[in-house]
Amino acid sequence: MNARAGATIAFDSLVVTYPGADRAAIDGVSFDVPAGSFTVVLGPSGCGKSTLLRSVNRLVEASTGRVLLDGGDVSGGDAVALRRGIGYVIQAVGLFSHMTVAQNIAVVPGLLDWEQARIDARVDELLSLVGLEPQRYRARYPRALSGGEAQRVGVARAIAAQPRVLLMDEPFGAVDAIVRASLQDETRRIASELRTTILFVTHDVDEALRLADRIVVMRDGRVEQAGTPLELLTAPATPYVASLFGTGTAIAAEASLRDVLAAFSDGAQRLTVRDGDNVGTISFAALRQARGDNDLS
Repeated sequence: MNARAGATIAFDSLVVTYPGADRAAIDGVSFDVPAGSFTVVLGPSGCGKSTLLRSVNRLVEASTGRVLLDGGDVSGGDAVALRRGIGYVIQAVGLFSHMTVAQNIAVVPGLLDWEQARIDARVDELLSLVGLEPQRYRARYPRALSGGEAQRVGVARAIAAQPRVLLMDEPFGAVDAIVRASLQDETRRIASELRTTILFVTHDVDEALRLADRIVVMRDGRVEQAGTPLELLTAPATPYVASLFGTGTAIAAEASLRDVLAAFSDGAQRLTVRDGDNVGTISFAALRQARGDNDLS
């Protein structure tokens, strides 16, 4: 696969105000997304994270401020041409029901006038990349796919034309926990192979920590903190960030179950887990599920 290096994204004092709204959905946001990074925008519903994502491909237009792609203002050219160069994956997938899997994946390459042989090879390459056997899936229609399979096809379609930026808006929110974990693993693997710049929106802290090189925490249209997962877990800049990650109580990865339960008995709902330079979290609910309710009673 001939991967192209991802593009940089920069938000420069971005403001987005919807008509009739009494406050800005995005209120003076500025931060940079490094080329080739996996950056997660994290926050509750209504915080502006999806609006921020859509400002990159101009599904939402800036009121003031700028969005820069490799230093160029995205508002300076044709919006349709811009979108053809940016992959976009949403929770609802949006596959065309009257098209086969192969035809769905081929949409943007076809619009870009790729030769058919190149399109066919790309379809097979991408189906293999997302873990779907080409001969089994290329002729299927979306109605014959499971939710997880449809999301995989959606990812394949979004990266078909080798975009340098991939936007993902809560893409796995509609699938069950086991499928979601599998899709997260596949997405992280694909990101490392393609070197595409990924901007990923979620409200799920665990998903953010599992995927991100960098996390941008948003609240009420503003950025609370941006940094690596380790920075946000160990040095939260605001009380809100601290509460979001449940920081304050840390345990070592090799801690015994007794030590973990003792930490939870202090009232914490989520613990920070340290394993050398690696960091993550565990919730009491996840611990109960892993061990079985009866084991913890």
